[in-house]
Amino acid sequence: MIKSMTGFGRGEFAQGGKEFTVEIKTVNHRYSDVFIKMPRQMGFLEDKVRELVSKGISRGKIDVFITYYNYSDDSKSVIFDEVLAKTYISAVEALRDKFALSDDISVSLIAKFPDVLKVEQNEEDEELLWSILKIAVKNALSSLVKMRENEGEGLKNVLLDRASYIEGIISEISQRAPEVPKEYKNKLETRIKELLDQQTIDENRIAMEVAVFADRCSIDEELVRLASHIGQMREALLIDQPVGRKLDFLIQEMNREINTIGSKANDLTITRNVVEIKSEIEKVREQIQNIE
Repeated sequence: MIKSMTGFGRGEFAQGGKEFTVEIKTVNHRYSDVFIKMPRQMGFLEDKVRELVSKGISRGKIDVFITYYNYSDDSKSVIFDEVLAKTYISAVEALRDKFALSDDISVSLIAKFPDVLKVEQNEEDEELLWSILKIAVKNALSSLVKMRENEGEGLKNVLLDRASYIEGIISEISQRAPEVPKEYKNKLETRIKELLDQQTIDENRIAMEVAVFADRCSIDEELVRLASHIGQMREALLIDQPVGRKLDFLIQEMNREINTIGSKANDLTITRNVVEIKSEIEKVREQIQNIE
């Protein structure tokens, strides 16, 4: 199925008071470029996230935003700095003795001094965290891929319609092309009669000139190749794998063939058709820039 490179997906998963929220945003890009923003303490999981995302998305600029919440009872601990507490107590006692103050040293007083009690984050279980985050990433990827597939289906239908339209113009050119040498022959005979002011014309010379002209303006091979490229584009749009780069190559080849037809045609009607096809090819090019 054709996938767009533009999309957004969000996934969440929680277990044992630990919760991850993952948001993935993608836009078109020539290659795969993954940017991950996550809490610093989760940095050890970045490579695993990148590998998982890269397996699910083969092309595009990919921004991954990860948020972590820990509501579990064992998430934090209070640490008592005994050495610092003794230092504070000694200082308070010295202050008491020096100024003959009343002795009101208490636990609540010492606990208020800076850094006597510290709240620290407990060390996390890396395997447990990854098992939770992995599910959240997969949920976000699933949501993202679904959106990209929906947009891709719309792109596919648009491109197939444009392919049919181009094929119709090619058919018109194919019907018109054989008439061009015939018209050239008639114009050549008329022009010679006007110049020579006589009715007798060397038919062999005329036939030779027309044959050279017909060979020079023949576009049969280009029309066959152009039709083949469109057929390959149709096939690519119907397979279930990334085809953006292949479509980009086919568009370049189609443009090459239609330029050649335009330079060889030597006919106003065909030239107009060529201009129309080039316009359609440019529209197709713009569309496929957003296909994975």
